[in-house]
Amino acid sequence: MKKTEVDLILKKMLRNGGEFAEIYFEETESSGFTFIDKKVDAASSGSSSGCGLRLIKNEETYFASQSSPSVATMFALATKLSGSSIEPSESIQPIIIETPSISDRTSDLHQYLKIIESIDKNLRRKSSQIKQLSFHLSTGRKNFFVANSQKTDVSGKRNSAIFTVALVVSDGKITQTAHEVIAENSLQKIKFESIEKMSEIAYKRATDLLNVAIPSPAGEMPVVISSSSGGTMIHEAIGHSLEADAVQKGISPVYLGKIGKKVANEKITVVDNSTLENARGSYQYDDEGTPSQKTVLVENGLLKNYLYDLFTAKKDNTKSTGNGRRESYHHKPIPRMSNTYIAPGKDNPEEILQSVPKGIFVKKMGGGQVNTANGDFIFEVEEGYEIIDGKLGKMLRNASLIGNGPEILNSIDMVGTDIGWQPGTCGKDGQGVPVLDGQPTLRIPKITVGGT
Repeated sequence: MKKTEVDLILKKMLRNGGEFAEIYFEETESSGFTFIDKKVDAASSGSSSGCGLRLIKNEETYFASQSSPSVATMFALATKLSGSSIEPSESIQPIIIETPSISDRTSDLHQYLKIIESIDKNLRRKSSQIKQLSFHLSTGRKNFFVANSQKTDVSGKRNSAIFTVALVVSDGKITQTAHEVIAENSLQKIKFESIEKMSEIAYKRATDLLNVAIPSPAGEMPVVISSSSGGTMIHEAIGHSLEADAVQKGISPVYLGKIGKKVANEKITVVDNSTLENARGSYQYDDEGTPSQKTVLVENGLLKNYLYDLFTAKKDNTKSTGNGRRESYHHKPIPRMSNTYIAPGKDNPEEILQSVPKGIFVKKMGGGQVNTANGDFIFEVEEGYEIIDGKLGKMLRNASLIGNGPEILNSIDMVGTDIGWQPGTCGKDGQGVPVLDGQPTLRIPKITVGGT
């Protein structure tokens, strides 16, 4: 699009008293497949383009989108959005985004399918207890352009690739599951040997949970959460609660008005950083054209900031933290996490384990639920072990952690020097965006463990 055309569309949206106008345009290309029960269950490949127009007027947001737009159809959409009556006269010509166009198809997935078929056969030969074995591999590219009435004019591109393996095993009485994920910024970085390794790890965990693990104890006890578990807990227990829209809407009252006040143990520092090199949640610009940045949310236990997009930042008379994200041109941007983590501390991870005479060690966290209004949560433990005299004991099954985010963050008293990561896709308001969550090894002196 020419700058003159962009300016005309923005002015059209503002004609009837609008305060802010935005054009977002993207081209995407994606392909992938899901392999379940010895066959390809679903496969897709394609490309698309579209635009989203946003108008803010009297602190209300008006949004509209369309696929395969032209300058004329975007002008017409802007006319309707603003409530104006002047129609465009331009001829309809497809828009060409002013970034390198997506011309090459995403890499052929056939070789990966052959590897996955081989892995599936090998694992099934090892055990008749496998009831379901599924693999998913997808890759995508996005070129985008965003301009607004605050003189933002930014183009960018993002690439992603993700592999997931999941198992369900059963002996007829007990059923157990396990999964592993690999996420990179290109398909070529997902190596065949990595797929084989992650599949073997998931297989061993699932079958060990079924055949070796003992039922988890229940009650209050010390828990050590390993860095290998990734940052699922920090993402859910506090991350969403610090997104500015949740705070402003009263969905997260626990952190409302707490800037500068103690919300965690002094050893806890929480960061959201979209500038990390090659990380799943990283980007050069967010989906409103704001440059990426490192945002310290909690520093030495004190609440320092929330995660803002342009709209919520204006409400609080502050600046966007570069966390305005959207799934696609069909969605308006909202405050979202990127790469969120608890910063490493000063405690030796081995000494953290040795400090617990009896408790539970969490090696990998499973799914969970959080009430952002009060911080109450429950998380499944996908892989955990008993701790006896500071050493790992038997593997445990069916363990869960039940607690309150603010209380747990205040009670954590040891923070390891290490850090581990867990890639994922975060869902909120019907939108999914790529994220990365991390944490060091942590000791929680007392938390409720749900067991068998």
